[in-house]
Amino acid sequence: MSDNLDGVQVGFIGGGNMAYAIASGLLSKGVLQPDQIHVTATKLENLKERWSPLGVTHLGTDNVELLKHSSIVFLCIKPQILPSLTEDLNRAHLMGSLPSCKDKLFVSILAGVTLERLRGALYQTTLATFVRTMPNTPMQVGLGCTVYCAEANRSSTVEPLYEALKSMLGSLGVAFEVQESQMNAVTGLAGCGPAYVYQFIEALADGGVKQGIPRAMALQLAANTVMGAAKMVLATGKHPAVLKDEVCSPGGATIHGVHALEQGSMRGAVINAVEMATKRSSELS
Repeated sequence: MSDNLDGVQVGFIGGGNMAYAIASGLLSKGVLQPDQIHVTATKLENLKERWSPLGVTHLGTDNVELLKHSSIVFLCIKPQILPSLTEDLNRAHLMGSLPSCKDKLFVSILAGVTLERLRGALYQTTLATFVRTMPNTPMQVGLGCTVYCAEANRSSTVEPLYEALKSMLGSLGVAFEVQESQMNAVTGLAGCGPAYVYQFIEALADGGVKQGIPRAMALQLAANTVMGAAKMVLATGKHPAVLKDEVCSPGGATIHGVHALEQGSMRGAVINAVEMATKRSSELS
């Protein structure tokens, strides 16, 4: 484990799929230990069922209690839940029970929610520093894609936490610091992209089943074909079009299959998917 993560306590407000993917990935990589992780959600039983097998014991429903023990806090809630969280923390602030968050880092995965909106909703109460991220679920297996942007006016006390966060994100795949103006586009591509790929894998396997391949074998072949092709792009540095041409023999089976994909407007459909997801991310902001 990296020195700058020793003793860092990490909280997840919201224990859903993305929080689980991040935390389980960090645990499997040995970047964090179970006693460094705190998780809250509305239903404790659901948390225990999913998170206890990971060895995480700091589970609860009290966000204020989580803030007392966490220095990096991931906001893993839906954008429409943000007002409820704001109300919860404001109430604790008025009652004098909210701990000081001045030296804490709040890391948002809320699609479309800008740093300005986060600051407007939570800063007056928490005085925290905010980072906006867009991760994806393959972080769970160490092959994630994450982009992030942070407020520029970070204090010197928060900077080590920001470096720790970058180490965490980088340990789970590729991670890029970007301009906030790029966040919605990355959401449409990498944040939503796994769903597009899962659909392609399913369709590829269905094609195999139609031709008589057993379902389990077809899924294994389809998933490994996608993984192998992706690794070829990364390992060779060649443009995908070049790699495609290397597979397409004149008059062969592959070029006939490629022609069928072109007739179905596959590339146009994928481009449209990224565009529509980007637009929806912008609408959420």
